Amino acid sequence: MSHIEIGDLVVRKSHGGDIIFKVVDTFVDSKHELQYVLKGLHLRLVADSPLDDLQRIDAEHLRNEIVELESMQNENIKRVLMRRSRDRELLELNRADCGKKHSFFEVPGRVLHLDGDEEYMRMCLKTYNQLNIDAVGKWIEECRQADAVTDLLIEYQPDILVMTGHDAIFGKSKREYGDLDKYRNSKHFIEAVKKARLFEPSRDNLIIFAGACQSFFEAILHSGANFASSPNRIFIHAYDPVFIAEKIAFTPINRIVDVGAAIAASVTGVDGVGGIETRGKLRMGMPRPSVKGYFSKNGGKYFC
Repeated sequence: MSHIEIGDLVVRKSHGGDIIFKVVDTFVDSKHELQYVLKGLHLRLVADSPLDDLQRIDAEHLRNEIVELESMQNENIKRVLMRRSRDRELLELNRADCGKKHSFFEVPGRVLHLDGDEEYMRMCLKTYNQLNIDAVGKWIEECRQADAVTDLLIEYQPDILVMTGHDAIFGKSKREYGDLDKYRNSKHFIEAVKKARLFEPSRDNLIIFAGACQSFFEAILHSGANFASSPNRIFIHAYDPVFIAEKIAFTPINRIVDVGAAIAASVTGVDGVGGIETRGKLRMGMPRPSVKGYFSKNGGKYFC
């Protein structure tokens, strides 16, 4: 049996090696047996496993996984940018038909992203940047997000708030889905959403996505979120909140975000995320600024 250390990449033999994990910690359980704490490489999943169920992956396995995931990510980003290009072309055609010749600029929604996992937060910030979304990320444990959210909302004044990290359900059947005590962190996401709604009650003024893998979807939505995870208590992808936020940030403010289209833009789809009708956050302005860079990324605004 091979020795496994913190930092190693492994799969679980009992699950057919379906998910690649990073070993992040160890502990001794109540039976005095050593257990390894595992974190999904790209799925927002934390699990534990004994040594005899783990298998270290080789370089080729990891390389194939990275190539596949990067290909999927690049395809998702390409699809988003193509959609925006089509929307912009339609807007320009409509303006031309109306005899309007002035150029315009875009001010998409701004994002504040609280994440209980520092690595996932960095991954998400990179993707926000690739998608040209003004986003601030804060690494805050799930249990502390409710205490921190109000001050951060005051400081950053976002249009879209994402609160995510890790979660899990310990129940074995759907009958236990409604028991909040069966969830690792759902109660923290619920409390954080409630605190955010005390600051801004309107679901159109502040758009909230909350939850992680296997979270109590219905309760999080009921507490005031616009979008939440996970309707079928499945594992969600690290980038699911990002693609939901992007759809909201670039939907014009005079339109309702198509819920189905927003969910389809996520990686895991309707089994992993769900939500309610929500007004978009993209504002159009004119004429185009004559001072270059005034509506710039560093200033929290963009123009095209």
